[in-house]
Amino acid sequence: MQNIVTFKVWGKYALFTDPLTKIGGEKYSYQIPTYEALKGALSSVYWKPTIIWIIDKVRVMKRIKTQTRNAKPLKYYKEGNDLAIYTYLADVEYQVQARFVWNENRKDLTGDQNENKHYFVAKRMIERGGRRDVFLGTRECQAYVEPCEFGEGEGEYDKYGVLDFGLMFHGFDYPDEAQKGEFYARFWHPKMVDGVIEFAPPDDKSLRRKFVRSMKASPPKSLGLIEEDLLEGYEEGSV
Repeated sequence: MQNIVTFKVWGKYALFTDPLTKIGGEKYSYQIPTYEALKGALSSVYWKPTIIWIIDKVRVMKRIKTQTRNAKPLKYYKEGNDLAIYTYLADVEYQVQARFVWNENRKDLTGDQNENKHYFVAKRMIERGGRRDVFLGTRECQAYVEPCEFGEGEGEYDKYGVLDFGLMFHGFDYPDEAQKGEFYARFWHPKMVDGVIEFAPPDDKSLRRKFVRSMKASPPKSLGLIEEDLLEGYEEGSV
């Protein structure tokens, strides 16, 4: 069966940090969400080591606006705080379409590869607003989720045409999901067409990859979906 989920995520602020702006201790947000940020938001809604979420596309619903705020990050070289200015996106709302695939690096969880169950629970967790706190980019940007049909309603950029955002961070290749023992960062050139950005999947050859460092994965122990009340109301074949 198809395991596609769609949902709306929104919040007062978002900060999809451009890595180039972190050097001086100040942060500036990209204009659009990164693949990794949306994957993180969905993983907060529902995630198991058995699955890997693939973000297919996002629809920008509200006008892209920025807002600067003063921040006092901790100093790295001595005690106390620095003064910095962070530039956030303000009043954001997105529609997201995603699906999951099996994490082939977790052979110990083969018995948990039940598509119906994970799809059923993921939909339920979206309806409940997630299992953990959801945020957009950084912890201080609290977000909220609810079910939606992708494409429903009017969006700010529905008839805007094509917008090119240049080279952007896409996501990470973690050693427990991709190449064992290696940690990579991915980059790409996104385009928004009438408000919709279709993401290149993580294994797309057009993505630029930068080796970050060697990293050994420490897979968390999991019993899969054997958790109290997680499958309440579910019957095999009901989805």
